[in-house]
Amino acid sequence: MRPLLALAALALPLLVAPPAAAAPVVAAGRTDGYVSTHPGPGRFPIAERGRAAPVVVDPGDHAGVIRVADDLRADLRTVTGVLPGSAPAGRDPIILGTVGKSPLIDRMVAAGRLDVRGLAGRWETTVEQIVDHPLPGVRRAFVIAGSDQRGTIYGAYDLSKRIGVSPWHFWDDVPVRHHDALYALPGRHTQGTPAVKYRGFFINDENPATGTWAPGYFGPGKAPGYPNGLNAAYYAKVFETMLRLRANYLWPAVWGRAFAEDDPQNHATASFYGVVMGTSHEAPMMRGIEEWNRHPTGTGEWSFRRNPDAIKAYWRDGAERMARERIEGVVTLGMRGNGDVSLPDGDGIDLMSSIIDTQRQILRDTGLIGAPQVQTLYKEVQRYWDQGYRPPDDVTVVFCDDNWGNMRKFPDASLPPRGGGYGMYYHFDYVGGGRNYKWVDTVNLTNTWEQLHRAYTSGIDRLWMVNVGDLKNEEEPTQFFLDYAWNPAAIPLHGIGEWERGYAAQNFGAELAPAIADLLGDYGYLQSRRKPELLNRRITLDPTTREIRYDDQASPFSLTDYGELDRVTAQWQALGARADRLRARVPAAWQDAFYQLVFYQVKATANLYALRRAEFTNILYAAQGRAVANELAREAEERFAEDQAMSAYYNTGLAGGKWRNWQLQPKIGYGNVERYGPNAPWQQPEKDNVALPDEIYPYLKRVEVPAAAGMGVALDGGDPRVLPEFSPYQAQEAQYLDVFNTGAAPFAYRISAARPWVRITPAAGRVTGQVRATVRVDWSRAPAGVTRVPITVTGAGRTVVVEAPVRKPVLRPYGFVEANGYVAMEAPHYTRKVGDWRVLPRIGKTGDGLTALSGPGSRLEYAMTLTTTGPVRVSAVLSPRNGTLPVPGLRYAISVDDQPAQTVDVIAATGANDTTMNRQWERNTSDNVTVTTTTHVIDRPGRHTLVFRTVDPTVILQRLVVDTGGVKYSYLGPPESRRYGA
Repeated sequence: MRPLLALAALALPLLVAPPAAAAPVVAAGRTDGYVSTHPGPGRFPIAERGRAAPVVVDPGDHAGVIRVADDLRADLRTVTGVLPGSAPAGRDPIILGTVGKSPLIDRMVAAGRLDVRGLAGRWETTVEQIVDHPLPGVRRAFVIAGSDQRGTIYGAYDLSKRIGVSPWHFWDDVPVRHHDALYALPGRHTQGTPAVKYRGFFINDENPATGTWAPGYFGPGKAPGYPNGLNAAYYAKVFETMLRLRANYLWPAVWGRAFAEDDPQNHATASFYGVVMGTSHEAPMMRGIEEWNRHPTGTGEWSFRRNPDAIKAYWRDGAERMARERIEGVVTLGMRGNGDVSLPDGDGIDLMSSIIDTQRQILRDTGLIGAPQVQTLYKEVQRYWDQGYRPPDDVTVVFCDDNWGNMRKFPDASLPPRGGGYGMYYHFDYVGGGRNYKWVDTVNLTNTWEQLHRAYTSGIDRLWMVNVGDLKNEEEPTQFFLDYAWNPAAIPLHGIGEWERGYAAQNFGAELAPAIADLLGDYGYLQSRRKPELLNRRITLDPTTREIRYDDQASPFSLTDYGELDRVTAQWQALGARADRLRARVPAAWQDAFYQLVFYQVKATANLYALRRAEFTNILYAAQGRAVANELAREAEERFAEDQAMSAYYNTGLAGGKWRNWQLQPKIGYGNVERYGPNAPWQQPEKDNVALPDEIYPYLKRVEVPAAAGMGVALDGGDPRVLPEFSPYQAQEAQYLDVFNTGAAPFAYRISAARPWVRITPAAGRVTGQVRATVRVDWSRAPAGVTRVPITVTGAGRTVVVEAPVRKPVLRPYGFVEANGYVAMEAPHYTRKVGDWRVLPRIGKTGDGLTALSGPGSRLEYAMTLTTTGPVRVSAVLSPRNGTLPVPGLRYAISVDDQPAQTVDVIAATGANDTTMNRQWERNTSDNVTVTTTTHVIDRPGRHTLVFRTVDPTVILQRLVVDTGGVKYSYLGPPESRRYGA
């Protein structure tokens, strides 16, 4: 009894935090799993009647376990208001310990009190259970036992999560709901053994946010001359959050930072917390590349060919430090150029083999050859693998995505198993072409699930690493990534929504969780269409030369066709309004957390879309001489001011000023070569708040407005005289024409059609700035065939005549019906399917996607009715996947009716080589689709069937578009055609 009392006395004093205001973080009196807020038979009192169970840990346990006991005490104090401390004899404690390391745990096991079957010898596994008479003098205990240090740590943090402490409590100021009573339920509880052994994230691209905020909040780095280094106080918060999320592996920040030097305590702090350290693909042998930049030796060149002795000595120093300081780490092998570029030495299997042989010999010399080792096949390095190079069998081969969330390679199932297994390097943040994306979360969870699922089921289970930028701003996808790595079976495709509701409940409570989850789900879908940083860049394919064209002063969304920019902006404004309404329901204590985890990214992106719409419409209207162009310039300036105000609040007022200088990431001025130089097309500008709001890039335009009225007319579709063709089968029932003023004085207008069955609303009125009139056709009165109807607009002493072509075909519609020169079909809207297909909800830019789960015979059939004959172009809109399988390319087959199928190799057809990151790859990833087109001959009008067949199972079909001569440029493609009877 006396030793237990002494151990209980180890509970350390805690900083007192006032209880948070009430918020519904539990439903029906219970938290998730094994913790309840109500007493019951056999339940263990974690806290009740103003007392909390002491948290007991043996001083002989791992340092990380002793440390986490303090966090658990602090969490219990935060939730209950009671500080767990020393217990009198017989008081029921919480006992925390590691099998084989904690004498307390081992005594229980030896006495038969604690069942460790399925625990002992496992990796990072925990059991939680109530144990009667666990030790002499103790009536009952709630025992958290781990198979190893991190297993115990995860168990402690799991209890913290279940009593209501969010893993994001520090990074996003998530408070907790107060509970006077908490009880552990009877039974043997476990979170299981992780499916992926090493799971972690990469702090990267950390300027300006982390790089500015962290030294101000935690203090400067400790390395002389490098005050912007990240010190141990900063990393302690990162490590704690990692462990709360059940991550175990970190690549530290690299932008001008050296983990081992910026604070000599950084590695010791990682060991103290029990975190596995590594280095990125550009930093071999446990040394960040910045260490070389600070202390170059020899010729100073990062070249294995021209400066080999210095390079070898540098690597040896890293290995010796790892051995000397007993760092638990994963050693990166191989070599890339300084600055994460290709090697200046050239490439080749012989060179890479020599590099790795040298590194392996250093590991033998320093006694580290048994440490886990990886080689990351990043960018051009994958060519070595493709050309037959294989690292030693015990080295984990890490396959990468293309920096935009599309894996580049999966293991070849025909190869023998590797002792080191396979790993994955993935991205939620990136700096590079086609453009940086690092401002806010832009992740589509369905897309992420599909790629993680394919990776895991292909045998990639040894190591998962994801680039999360600053970590903060990527909270939801980071937690999703780590939860999936822990237990893929717990998050099936149909369970993503449930997971998202759980994430929302964890941070905001069960009552608000459904609405928050729905908002975040819609946000992720809209955001994944295109990165916010790319809203002023249109990337197109020249139809003649087939060359990629970049226009950094053009909206990617069409201003003139299909109402696209207005429609997309309206969707974002509706989402922003939902965020406003939801914010009003959030309790005061949760407002800061809501702003950070939900509101800012939704509202600021909605505002950015409104800014871009005002900006690009201003430029269009100014070219047309519309007086309202100046109003749109003012609106763009107001939206810019709103953006800056939201950032200013984030940087000064949020959470009492805690996040000072965090929200500095530019996202508006990309592409301004005049201001930011030749790298501007992809590299971030220095700042958003350029000298004058007029310099929002592209520049706003203003027009001189004369006093006298002047009438102008502009048409839907952008043609100056002819409206798009009307059809009873078109997706959009109405079209418009704008009557606008080029002067300051108002004027009266009138619009009349030459046929009474063409209806215009409003047909007359007064124009101050502009009036949008709607044009519709009364199809019950319109004649069959094609009629060209003149429409006359008069006003301000001027008459303008435009034309409305009206086509009323005589046909019996079936399936999707041609109108406006096209047929567009969303993938899930097939007429018939053969084989097993998986629906991937909202993975596409316009809706769901389909991927085949069965063999090459799988096919989708789409019934359609065409009025056009002759050659037509059929575009398959696919998710921008890469050739991940050992078969050549990425292939599908397509045909019309009984015509021979055309097989398309998507990689070869587009020329999108993700190894060299060429322009076609930039277009595909920026547009978040790959589009390939085939030509087919339609021999007769009427019913036809378009057949899409899978050849390679990784193809994801989003939609099909049949261009019969009328498809106009738009980012999302033409709206889906009307469908009849199929």
